[in-house]
Amino acid sequence: MYVSKFEASMATNFVIYLGLGALLCLATASGEIVNTNVERTLDLTSQLVKTSTKISAEDSAGKPIVEYVFFTSEPSLAYIAVKDSGDKSVPFKRNEPVKGEQSFTFTFPKAAVKQTFVVETVASQGIRPHPEEIRQNDKQFVRYAGNLHLYSKYKTTSQKTNVKLSSSNILSHTQVKPFSVSSNKITLGPYENAEAFSQEPLVIHYENSAPFVTVNTLERTLEISHWGNIAVQESIQMTHTGAKLKGSFSRYDFQKEGRSGLAALKSYKTYLPASASGVYYRDTNGNISTSNMNAVRDFIELELRPRFPLFGGWKTQYTLGYNVPSYEYMFNDGNKYQLKMHLIDHIYDNMAIDDATIKIILPEGSSDIKLSTPYSISRLPNELVHTYLDTIGRPVVSFSKSNLVESHISDFTLYYSFSKTSMLQEPLLVSGFIYIIFLFTIIFLRLDFSITSHAHKE
Repeated sequence: MYVSKFEASMATNFVIYLGLGALLCLATASGEIVNTNVERTLDLTSQLVKTSTKISAEDSAGKPIVEYVFFTSEPSLAYIAVKDSGDKSVPFKRNEPVKGEQSFTFTFPKAAVKQTFVVETVASQGIRPHPEEIRQNDKQFVRYAGNLHLYSKYKTTSQKTNVKLSSSNILSHTQVKPFSVSSNKITLGPYENAEAFSQEPLVIHYENSAPFVTVNTLERTLEISHWGNIAVQESIQMTHTGAKLKGSFSRYDFQKEGRSGLAALKSYKTYLPASASGVYYRDTNGNISTSNMNAVRDFIELELRPRFPLFGGWKTQYTLGYNVPSYEYMFNDGNKYQLKMHLIDHIYDNMAIDDATIKIILPEGSSDIKLSTPYSISRLPNELVHTYLDTIGRPVVSFSKSNLVESHISDFTLYYSFSKTSMLQEPLLVSGFIYIIFLFTIIFLRLDFSITSHAHKE
C-alpha cells in the first residue's frame, strides 16, 4: 500500500501530539498538595515562642494525602506535636536537615483528599532582649524575629497570623497590609496566594517584663528502695537570660519602689507530687527557709524564693529533694518490676532547660534492665554506686536530654528483674554484724588477762 509523504508526516505529528497529551494528562493526574487555608497563632507572652498552626491541605488532582512534609524556620525548636481534626495524635518523623533547614514528615492514619490538622511547636530562644542591658528601674523590651508567612514546600492559598503579646506597649512591628492592632494583639492577613518557601520577615519590638530564666543544668536522681520509698533529688543551676543589669544593684530602691526590677525573678512556684514528704530546699550555704508549701488536691505547690532577686545575667543554684511512696510508681509481677515516673517535673512556669541528666539508682541485684522513654534521649553508660550495706554495688541507669520545655513532662518506663530474696541481704548483714560483735564480746569476757604472782618454796 502506497503512503504519501504528507500522510506519513501527519501520522508522525499525531503520534507526537498523542505522546505530549499523555504526558500532560499524567502530570495533571499526579497533582500537588496545596495549603488551602492556614491559621497561625503566636504566643509571645513569655520567654518561649509557642506556635499553633491549623493547616487545611488538599491535593489538586484529588488524590488522597498520606504524607505531609512540614518545614520549620525556628532555629531553637524544642517541642513539636501534631493532631488531626479529631484531636488524635498524628505520627511523624524528623527528617535529615538539608542546608540547615529542619523538616518533619507527618503520616496520616487515614488518607483523605482533604486533610485538616494542627501543628503545635515551642521554641526556647526565639525572643531576645533589646536592648541587651537595662538599669534596675528600666522596663525590659524584647525583639521577636520570625517569618510572616508559613514556611512551607507547598503553595498557600490563604493564611492569617494572630500574635499575642505580654503588653500593649509595642514599639514597632512589621506592617504588611492588611493588619490590625488591638491592645496586646496583632492580626496579620489574610494574605493570598503565597508561593512555596516564601519568606518575609516578621519583626516585633515590645515590652515583656516576664523573667527570662533558663535552667542551665538539671541533675535529677531517683533512688529506688523496695522497702517502700523513692528518694528524689534535683540539683539545679539557673541563669536569668533576660536583659542584663546595667550598673549597681540597690537593695533600698528594690524594696522601696514597687516598679523596680520588674523583670527580676523574686520567687516562683514549683509542683511536687501530692504524696511528697520530707521536702528540703538548700544551697551551698545551707538550708533556705524562704519557701512556702501548700497542699493542693492533686499536687503540692512549693513557692521558692532565692536568697536574692535574680536580675539579668545573674545565676543561682540549689538542691531540692523529697520522698514519695514506691507503691504509687512501682508495679510487679513476681520478680518482674516496672517503674513509671516523670522524666522531668515542673520547675517553674514556661520553663526552659538547656541540659538535663537523669539518674535512676536501682536496688542491688537488679538485672535485665530495659528503658522506654516518650521521646528520644541520649543514653549514658550504666554505672555502679556503693552505699551502705552494699557488696557489689547498685546499678545506675543514666540518660540525658537537651532543650526541654514544660511540654516534655511525661512518664518514662523502666523494666527490670529483682529477686525478693535479695531483700534479705541487708537484714542478714546487719544480723551477722551484730552476731559477730556479741561473739567477740563473749570471747573477750571469758579470757583472763590478769597477771598473778606465785610464791616460791625455800
